[in-house]
Amino acid sequence: MAVRPILQLGNPVLYEVCAPVCRDEVAELQPVFDALRDTLLDVRERVGFGRGIAAPQIGVLKRIVYLNLDGDEHILINPVLYGKSADMMELWDDCLSFPNLLVRVQRHQSCKLIYRSPDWTIHRRTISDGLSELLQHEIDHLEGVLAVAHAIDGESFKLRATP
Repeated sequence: MAVRPILQLGNPVLYEVCAPVCRDEVAELQPVFDALRDTLLDVRERVGFGRGIAAPQIGVLKRIVYLNLDGDEHILINPVLYGKSADMMELWDDCLSFPNLLVRVQRHQSCKLIYRSPDWTIHRRTISDGLSELLQHEIDHLEGVLAVAHAIDGESFKLRATP
């Protein structure tokens, strides 16, 4: 397994904008794809949550997101959101980079997504609800933006309950 440490809130790498992936880099990025998968699966086993992870969270400043949605795995290269709905949803957001903190945020109810898979195929999807929220969160990481920056107000923070 290629488990890597997840950078935590306050690490300056998390606030950097990631570089796009070029087609000729994909083969050499396979170890990063594996590390994202293994790291997320390790976290899920240890703490019981986690649907996605962005490359900067393991210190790689490339525009890559790995999703694992009930065993359905996706590697998103150079993902872009557009066509964001005016309808918003409010929720408690969590993050692997600050696993014990929840942040109350607003996210777009739906949006459109375009990305490339590792075989360089272009994919387009309309996403909504939980998937929309997740992708907004993960793509924010690629822009160096953490959920804490989207807090509704100064009282929009709470600690996760521990068992």
